[in-house]
Amino acid sequence: MTRREMCLLLPAAALAGAGAPVALAGEQDNSLPSAGFPFDSLPVKTAPSGAQGRAIFKGKLATGESIETHATTLPPGAMPHPPHRHVHSEMFCMREGTLELTVNGKTYPLGPGSVGFVRSNDEHGVKNVGTTPANYFVVAVGPGAS
Repeated sequence: MTRREMCLLLPAAALAGAGAPVALAGEQDNSLPSAGFPFDSLPVKTAPSGAQGRAIFKGKLATGESIETHATTLPPGAMPHPPHRHVHSEMFCMREGTLELTVNGKTYPLGPGSVGFVRSNDEHGVKNVGTTPANYFVVAVGPGAS
């Protein structure tokens, strides 16, 4: 076989090998199962700030990453906690209201349908800057999320 013929086979070999880890990852017993989580059935916890939180799920994805998701209702003018840092990344998915997401000193307004993203170890915090409750979901992915 010539070098040219070998080079022509490399893309096919790479594609054949690329599917194997994904197929095996889906067979892991300790990963979160597929499921639905009706909002009204999620238990509510109220924090001293007046924020209401609903834990949705927490665990490992079939591909090995830790994941945690919760819903928050934050009263006008409130912050769930002071700005902080952690190893996992987070997404803030807005349902209703207006949040101000601050990341490393820069602010981002988030309204209904908006998404905010905070990468690992960036200092961040949120505050409801609107006149109505802010309802949003947080999806945390990475070390420490589970």
